[in-house]
Amino acid sequence: MIDYQLFNTLEDRIRPVLFQKNYHYHLFCKSGTMSFIRTGKTHTMRSGDFLVWQTTRTLSDFNYSKDFDADLLLVSNPFLSKLNPEKDWAAIGYMFIRANPLIHLDLDEMKILATDIREFRHRTSVSKSVFREDLAEEMVKALVYDIWNIYSREIVRCEINDTKSEHILRFLMLAQEYTPEQRDVSWYAEKLGITPKYLTEISKDITNRPAGDWIDNFAAQGIQKLLSDQRLTLSDIIEQLHFSQHPAFTRYVKRVLHTTPSAIQLAAQQVECPRLFR
Repeated sequence: MIDYQLFNTLEDRIRPVLFQKNYHYHLFCKSGTMSFIRTGKTHTMRSGDFLVWQTTRTLSDFNYSKDFDADLLLVSNPFLSKLNPEKDWAAIGYMFIRANPLIHLDLDEMKILATDIREFRHRTSVSKSVFREDLAEEMVKALVYDIWNIYSREIVRCEINDTKSEHILRFLMLAQEYTPEQRDVSWYAEKLGITPKYLTEISKDITNRPAGDWIDNFAAQGIQKLLSDQRLTLSDIIEQLHFSQHPAFTRYVKRVLHTTPSAIQLAAQQVECPRLFR
């Protein structure tokens, strides 16, 4: 299976439905329309719209106008997993996409994606390039990162009609912002106006993971960064994260990062030391 492919619906005479269930789709519509049904609801894609759908989500009943002109980036799941800047941040993106398969791009966003696609085609058209495959991979990475950046702005101002999905999206955004300082499910449940038990139930239902797992994962990322900061002492970090004592902090770090605080600090020092002699 090829990790990534880029097509144009008119130039390559390709219809997106041909690749369904094999790739994650990223579709940028430049003109014309495409309609489809998802979970019983009809959606219509128009010029300036961007569509993302995942291999696990099924769309049906496609209809295209004759002038439907769109760039289609197909990315395999293993390759996309390597590109996500943070897997837990990507989960927030997943929740947004689940509720909003279509977004409309502003002029600047359209220019960014059009430039990325044009550069990808130009660079990969040079067949004699020694580093053609490596360069193509980097161009796909840049394109995917720009897509995520656009979605990150959309997520902030999104509206979700499904109450459960709205709760989970807000929970994940809160956890990303307030961990590792806040590590208690009940704190987030109170912010959402629901019970800790209900938050855990809907988290399992929608993301297949309990709320506590998400909190630990976000906290682990934050703690890793703090322990890698040579300006902070262990006491500074323990105080900042409101742990009662050193042993409690050590136990938590061992549970979520499978190592000790001192081991993380030592590893960070070893990475930093060679830079002093460059």
